[in-house]
Amino acid sequence: MKTSNLFILFLFSCLITSTTIYGQDTAKVKAIINRGIALHDSAKYSEAIDKYKEALKLDPGNLHAQYEMSFTMVSSGRQDEAIPVLEKVCPSNEYAEAYDLLASIYDDKKDYTKALAIYKQGLAAFPKYQRLYFNLGISYLRQEKYPEAEENAIKAITLNPKHASSQRLYALAMYHRHRDVASIMAFCSFLMLEPQTNRSAEAYQYIQKIFLAGVKVDTVNGKKSITITVQDNKAGDDDFGLQTMVATLGASSYYDDDKNKNQSGIDILNDQLTSIFKVAGEIQEKKKHKDFFWKYYAEFFYKLTKTDNMPAFIRLVSLSGYHDENLKWFKENDYKLKALSSWVASAKRETGE
Repeated sequence: MKTSNLFILFLFSCLITSTTIYGQDTAKVKAIINRGIALHDSAKYSEAIDKYKEALKLDPGNLHAQYEMSFTMVSSGRQDEAIPVLEKVCPSNEYAEAYDLLASIYDDKKDYTKALAIYKQGLAAFPKYQRLYFNLGISYLRQEKYPEAEENAIKAITLNPKHASSQRLYALAMYHRHRDVASIMAFCSFLMLEPQTNRSAEAYQYIQKIFLAGVKVDTVNGKKSITITVQDNKAGDDDFGLQTMVATLGASSYYDDDKNKNQSGIDILNDQLTSIFKVAGEIQEKKKHKDFFWKYYAEFFYKLTKTDNMPAFIRLVSLSGYHDENLKWFKENDYKLKALSSWVASAKRETGE
């Protein structure tokens, strides 16, 4: 009986010792990984990778160390080295980011078949991970598969409406599908989130390009002759065709000398967007079945036209086009920008049926 008790005490002692050592090793590995992350954040990529390798010597199966190492490898231009590491991490289904990173590597290599397969595997494991939908949409955009890009942009926006890049993705997909008003509204949503970057200037130029796309101006006997062409959006949706016409007709205001002599560029843009938002809004009110565009964009911007916030909105989305003028306006009308921000925060945007 005494021998048995001694044996149990021995096993218990060994268990305590083993647990203590394991806990110490785990803490040590974690500390090394954290040091690697800090080195990565300081752009010391080679030193960071060495730290992750050090951690993996102590714990060869540590998924955190493997993922962080692969991320640093990609950040330092060593994508090919990251592939076999990520291929070990992905099947664990511990890191949605691993699928996103691995698929992006293949996407950059233009190996779209493999990239799409990995994105879809990632979404099967992580159906609520927004960036997988966004980057899958980007991949489809690169492949000129615009309906698929639109579909994934919608899913990305639904999961994170404040992700400016997803708004831009939807805008570009709609632009290439010739759904002009949808594209304009999405670019406006993007500009509300990101009004003052290089991409903002690009977005503003897209809006101007859409307005001018179907307008041709000739001079006959000293008088301007304007020809307006409405491009088929190939969507089979008469409402979108009507909106495209509205967007194109709005462009004529640039060439109407009688109208323009007393209007600034800001005034013209205000008239154009207000007209488009109202027409689209009136259409959506009559629709029994409303998809993402009608609920999320058309309804929202129609509500905006019924507030006093349009002047601040126009200044915000055109900041890259009239930078100094608009900044001066905001300094003098700071309360209007705050009012717009408050309204946007409280306005509910539906995502459709």
